[in-house]
Amino acid sequence: MQTPEMRMKKSIATVMLGLAAAVAVTSVAYAQETGRGSGEVRRIQPEQGKIAIKQGAISDLKLPAMTLSYKIDAALLKDIKPGDSVSFTAERVGKDYVIKEISN
Repeated sequence: MQTPEMRMKKSIATVMLGLAAAVAVTSVAYAQETGRGSGEVRRIQPEQGKIAIKQGAISDLKLPAMTLSYKIDAALLKDIKPGDSVSFTAERVGKDYVIKEISN
C-alpha cells in the first residue's frame, strides 16, 4: 500500500521526467544545421547584410538547387562581387540561412 508521501514522490518523479523530455525536444528543435555549398553570386546588399547566390543542392541544410538570399556579415563581402563563383559555409538559424565563411 502506498503512503501519501510515496504517491507525492512518484508524482514529482513523473513531472521531472516530463520536463526533461520537453527540454530534450526543444534542444533538438533549436539545433543549428550547418552545410557547405557553392554557386554564383547574383546580388550583394552589404548595407542590409544580404547576398543572393545561385547554388547547387546543399543536402546538410535540406536545400535543393536554387537561388537563395543569405544573411552575411558585410565584412565577409570585401572581396566578393556579383558573377563570382564562391564556396561557402552556411547555417540555418531559426528561419534564416546565414553564411559564416565564403571564398571565391
